[in-house]
Amino acid sequence: MALVLVVVTFCAMEPATYAVHRWLMHGPGRGLHRSHHRLAAGRFEANDLYPVAFAGVVGLALLIGFNVDGLGWLVPTGAGVTLYGAAYAAVHDGHIHGRLPFLARLHWAWLDRLAAAHRIHHRDGGEPYGMLLPLVPARRRGAAVSSEPSRRTPIGR
Repeated sequence: MALVLVVVTFCAMEPATYAVHRWLMHGPGRGLHRSHHRLAAGRFEANDLYPVAFAGVVGLALLIGFNVDGLGWLVPTGAGVTLYGAAYAAVHDGHIHGRLPFLARLHWAWLDRLAAAHRIHHRDGGEPYGMLLPLVPARRRGAAVSSEPSRRTPIGR
């Protein structure tokens, strides 16, 4: 049962990530996220505080799940969120933005499709907001044909 909860949570993280990215990061949290849509001034950016905060919430949930009777389901849930976060970091930060050079050099077709979808988002800050299963509207699919992915692609927002 715990493995099922890990898998369900991992899968549920894509729509949750979409919602957080679209309505928080491109809404009231734009101040922190804006740094991600500009050329990098250094190794870290203000936007990096988001995964730190999310990891803190998951860490707290795991602590509670391990120590409070009846809340053990928080452990496999936290594991699913953590696995998604690791996949997201590897794809988004590692491959697409080149923060992990050994991943940035990979050119697997599915990774290149994710990078192309992300470039569309960086062009104007609109769709797609998802990461591992980005839904690119048909009218925007040709927008990512040019340019190689870079550490940060500016969009002026």
